Amino acid sequence: MNIPETVTFEEALTLTQSLMSQMSTGELSPSEIEQAIAQLVNTQNGARGFFVTYLTSEGTLADNPSPEVIGALQSSPEVVPELLVKNLAMSTATALNHRRNGKEDIAQKSDQVRARTIHLIEQIKMTQVSEIAAELHESAKTYEGNYKAFLKRWQYDAEQRQIIAEAMAEVLGGRELKIKN
Repeated sequence: MNIPETVTFEEALTLTQSLMSQMSTGELSPSEIEQAIAQLVNTQNGARGFFVTYLTSEGTLADNPSPEVIGALQSSPEVVPELLVKNLAMSTATALNHRRNGKEDIAQKSDQVRARTIHLIEQIKMTQVSEIAAELHESAKTYEGNYKAFLKRWQYDAEQRQIIAEAMAEVLGGRELKIKN
């Protein structure tokens, strides 16, 4: 599978859909899978498109990520950790919002994205994830810091920021990391 160096978000969505289809049918070797995903997640647009498609997919590939998927994600420490942490925050807050609006079925899809994201975070074992989660935890608790703009952009209210802080604490194993200034 050929991934362009400058992939758009929309192209990444389509490429990931195709890639997942080929993974499901066994059309790609493990090394081809790892190489294609590594190329995708090497850029912000590619990684965003990959995660949107992979984490929300109807299939079960994202429930048990293969070693190739984990290896590919580990190959991009500049992009992947922050997107995983933000995906966790967003899916957590979105589930609450859907429940407030009486949309339990959609909330459960957000819960699934949240669970898949946590599972990926646990599997990739990247120290950058803990550092970013600690920063987002602090911003969610204080509405200050490096991730205040992110929280403000998505208009998360106090209750959503509280459950985001709890999700970050879960990633941190209940421990709060000291943030480097």
